[in-house]
Amino acid sequence: MSATALVQATDPAALFAFYDGAPRSVAQFLRDVSRVAGLLPPTGPVLNACSDRYHFAVGLGAALVADRMTVLPAAYAAETIKALRARMPDLYGLSDGDLDIALPLVPFPRLDPEAPAGSLVPPMPHIPSGRQVVMVFTSGTTGTPAGHVKTWGSLVAGAYAEADRLGLSGGAAWSLVATVPPQHMYGLESSVMLGLHGGAVLHAARPFYPKDIAETLASVPRPRLLVTSPVHLRALLTSAVATPPLDAILCATAPLPLALAEQAEERLGAPLYEIYGATEAGQIASRCPTREEDWRLFPGLVLEPRGEGFIVHGGHVQTPAPLSDIIEPVGPASFRFHGRGADIVNVAGKRSSIAFLEQQLLAVPGVLDGAFYMPDEDFAGPVARLTAFVVAPGLSCAAIEAALRTRIDPVFLPRPLMLVDALPRLATGKLPLEKLRRLLASSARDVGQGHG
Repeated sequence: MSATALVQATDPAALFAFYDGAPRSVAQFLRDVSRVAGLLPPTGPVLNACSDRYHFAVGLGAALVADRMTVLPAAYAAETIKALRARMPDLYGLSDGDLDIALPLVPFPRLDPEAPAGSLVPPMPHIPSGRQVVMVFTSGTTGTPAGHVKTWGSLVAGAYAEADRLGLSGGAAWSLVATVPPQHMYGLESSVMLGLHGGAVLHAARPFYPKDIAETLASVPRPRLLVTSPVHLRALLTSAVATPPLDAILCATAPLPLALAEQAEERLGAPLYEIYGATEAGQIASRCPTREEDWRLFPGLVLEPRGEGFIVHGGHVQTPAPLSDIIEPVGPASFRFHGRGADIVNVAGKRSSIAFLEQQLLAVPGVLDGAFYMPDEDFAGPVARLTAFVVAPGLSCAAIEAALRTRIDPVFLPRPLMLVDALPRLATGKLPLEKLRRLLASSARDVGQGHG
C-alpha cells in the first residue's frame, strides 16, 4: 500500500503556521505532533475538540502517527456523546479548553514557543493512503447526523485538487485565515488540509467578530485567503470595520446570494470562490458566482444518474457517494444546482426552495439573519405551516411581511413569522433541523403563555 507524508513541505525550516503571535515551522510542527502522540492513551479513537486550528492540526497529526481514528461530531450535545460512546466505548477526547462532556479527556499541552537549541527534528511520518483516518459527521440540517469515514489518500488528493483550482499551487505560500471550525468537513478540507497538502500557511485563530477577522488578516503577509461562510461574510460586510487587502475569498456551507458575492468582491477587492460539497463525498466542485452560474467538478470526478438523483465518484472520491441535492448536468464536468432535495416545499400546489425564500428574506433591509422552516407532520400535526425565524432589531413582523410580499409568491409567506434575538447556528453557520424544532416549540410555548 502506498503512503503519503504528513506534510507536503520537505524543508523542515518551511513556514507551517502562525501560532501564538509567531511563525511555526514544519520542524516545530513535527516536534509538537510527536509530543502529543506520546500523550494519547494506548488504544481508542480520538474526538479532536481543539478550537485552536494549530492545536487541531497537531492533534490530527498525532492521531495519524499513533494510527488512531479522529472522530469529528458536528456538536457535543450529551445525546451525541452518549451515542458515540455506545458505538465506540474506548473513545476519548483531546481538548484545549474547558470542554464539559462525558468522555475521558486528554488536555492539550502547553507548547514550547520554540525548540531548544540542538533539538532533533523527528522524521517525516508517512501514512498509508488507504488507511481510514477520520470519521466526520453531517451537521443535521436534513435530519439525524450521520458519520462518514475518510481515508488519508482521499483527503490528500482532495487538498491537491482544491489548491490547484484556487491557484494556491506554486509561487509564494498563501496565508490562510478561517472563520469556520476545523471539525466540519469544509473546515477540515479547506482550513487544515490546505495547510498540510495545499501550500497554505495556517493561522491558528478562528476569528468570529468583524474586528477580530480584520485584525487577524492584517497580522499575516499577502497573499491572503479568507475561508468563511455566508453568515460570517455577511456580518463582516455589514460592519464598518476596515479590512486589509485580500487575494481570494472561499465560501461554503450555505447558498450564497449573488448580491452578497458581488458586494464581497467589491468591498474586499478579491475574487470569491464557492465550494460545493457534502459530508458524504467531501468537496466536489467550485465556481466563481459573480462570473458563472455552473459548478465545475474537480478533476477526475464523474456524475452518474442513480435512481431519481446522482452519485459522484472518481478522483479523490474513492467510494461512490449519493448527492441529496437537485442538480442538472450541463456537460461532462459541470452542473447547475437547483436546491437541496429536502429543501423543496410545496404549498397550495406551488413549489419553491427554502434557500430561495431565505435569500429573499435576507435581502429585506434591516434583516440581519433569518431562516425558513417547514415542520414535519409528526411535529406540527396534519397541517404543517411554513415558518420563518427572523433577527431584525427595529422591524415589526408586519413590516417584514410587507417587504416579503414584493419578493415572493404570497402562498409562501410564513405563518407564523417569529422575531428572535438570534438563531441557534452551529459554528459553521448551519442550522440543524433539531435546533429549529426546539426553537419553534419554545416560541410556541412563549406565545401560549402570553410572552409573544
